Amino acid sequence: MALDTIIQFKNVSIFQNDNLILSNVSLNIEKGQFIYLIGKVGSGKTSLIKTINAELPLKTGEGTVTGFDLKKIKRKQIPYLRRKIGIVFQDFQLLSDRSVNDNLLFVLKATGWKNKQAMKERIDDVLDKVGLKYKEFKMPHQLSGGEQQRVVIARALLNNPEIILADEPTGNLDPETSDEIMKILFDIAASGRAVIMATHNYSLLKKFPSKTLKCEKTKLVETEHTAEIDFESLME
Repeated sequence: MALDTIIQFKNVSIFQNDNLILSNVSLNIEKGQFIYLIGKVGSGKTSLIKTINAELPLKTGEGTVTGFDLKKIKRKQIPYLRRKIGIVFQDFQLLSDRSVNDNLLFVLKATGWKNKQAMKERIDDVLDKVGLKYKEFKMPHQLSGGEQQRVVIARALLNNPEIILADEPTGNLDPETSDEIMKILFDIAASGRAVIMATHNYSLLKKFPSKTLKCEKTKLVETEHTAEIDFESLME
């Protein structure tokens, strides 16, 4: 596996229960790459994300994520794999009874951080990265949707992950705010992380073109240029 390769699948078939969702998937994703994941509902986007995150076991083929062999990974190793993956959800999933600072502190404590000064510095750092440096004492309901999503991205960055999995991160946001979130995600990729974003918002692909993986009829089709994608077929 190449030095910069962070995810590698060879001839992988992905199942949900006994249903074949994606077959014969081979892909290489490197550090610093921004990858779109598109396809109709039920085409396998979420199943692929769950396989990368070791939520779905790998039964056939070979798969390596951040150095972990998905076929041989033991249950007790999965938390260590997941610590190298930051996840950004569409519906934020922030703790509504805690401030921004306490939402982030909760994650650090849950993942084994002990040093108060180090925790404070890490929270300051990730909030600065997403442009929320002075909002740490706000409650989630005091923030706009875009600001809440920035907190979610900051939360995903806390443990300095090698991969960001973003599942419809702009799904609840207006176009202008979506553009701001996209710029943050592209900046994260430029810092050397791999960012994989599942989306139905095809106008974003045209505005921010990047390598694209399309789930279609149990296949994963790789496209280097957004211009080559037949968006009409996805709308049917």
